Amino acid sequence: MSTDTLGNGAADAARETEPAEPRSASSGTGRRTLIAVTVSLVLAAGAITYGVLASPGEPQPKPVPTAAVSYEVSGSSTVKIDFIAHGKQAKSLTLSGSDLPWRKSVDVALGTEPTVRIVLDGKGGDAGCTVAVRGKHVQRSTATGPYGRATCSAPLPDARNASSPADENGETP
Repeated sequence: MSTDTLGNGAADAARETEPAEPRSASSGTGRRTLIAVTVSLVLAAGAITYGVLASPGEPQPKPVPTAAVSYEVSGSSTVKIDFIAHGKQAKSLTLSGSDLPWRKSVDVALGTEPTVRIVLDGKGGDAGCTVAVRGKHVQRSTATGPYGRATCSAPLPDARNASSPADENGETP
């Protein structure tokens, strides 16, 4: 019996304690509001971080309009060849003692003047240079004799004139 009394006494003591205070409706709403604000702040921070990381650091340069240019040197001599092409990156090349024929094709920026120069060696001979723009020969020149020289160039229209229908058909103005 003594065990029953102890067991019942503990149960009675537990019932005699003060009941828990009822939760007010405002404390539940406050917690939900706090969670909603926290979630909103996290989402906003994520969107800002994505925007900063996704945007390019520096503006990209506009593409430079170009034209296909072919340089050609032919003949029966040994020559020094200089060619200049201004494209996405300016190119200048000097070839000494070059055997012929020699050809080079590059895209050259509009508004520049692609040029090829040749100089024969001391033995002389004959050599010629040509420049073609978009497959159409624009200029030809010939060098003869010891240290003979020739230059071929083709001024390209600037970008303002590049959008004309004649240019799009491969013809130069």
